[in-house]
Amino acid sequence: MAKEKTSKLIAQNKKAYHDYFIEETFQAGISLSGTEVKSLRAGKCSLKESYIRIENGEAFIYNMHISPYEQGNIFNKEPMRTRRLLLHKVQIRKLDAQVRAAGYTVVPLKVYFDRGLVKVDIALAKGKKLYDKRETIAKNDMRRAAEKEFKIRNLTL
Repeated sequence: MAKEKTSKLIAQNKKAYHDYFIEETFQAGISLSGTEVKSLRAGKCSLKESYIRIENGEAFIYNMHISPYEQGNIFNKEPMRTRRLLLHKVQIRKLDAQVRAAGYTVVPLKVYFDRGLVKVDIALAKGKKLYDKRETIAKNDMRRAAEKEFKIRNLTL
């Protein structure tokens, strides 16, 4: 029997899709303490303004807010502390080379549980200019209008 893939979304960074062109995505584990995992199970996480930096051959996520666990005590960690991402060396080298050479940035997209483990989807992204953002908004509006028109047309038949 094949194992079912179960995943529960904890937090999503919708602003990343608005501000960046997403080129390639990676799945990374994250190094957490026990009370942080319990807080994530309660859904207390925010990815707003968080970013990823590669330093000394390791990937770290900055400004990811995990609220302190309510039943925790001295074991609670600082909510905005820097956390290490668990990636293969080849993936880290690839990300580092792209960031240094081609002007890309690495942003977190979402945090979720995958078969009991906390995972972070990160993306190699290139920043959008203002006119690119306007173009994306116009495309989305046209797509929504077309879907609405299609739905109305199909209801009347």
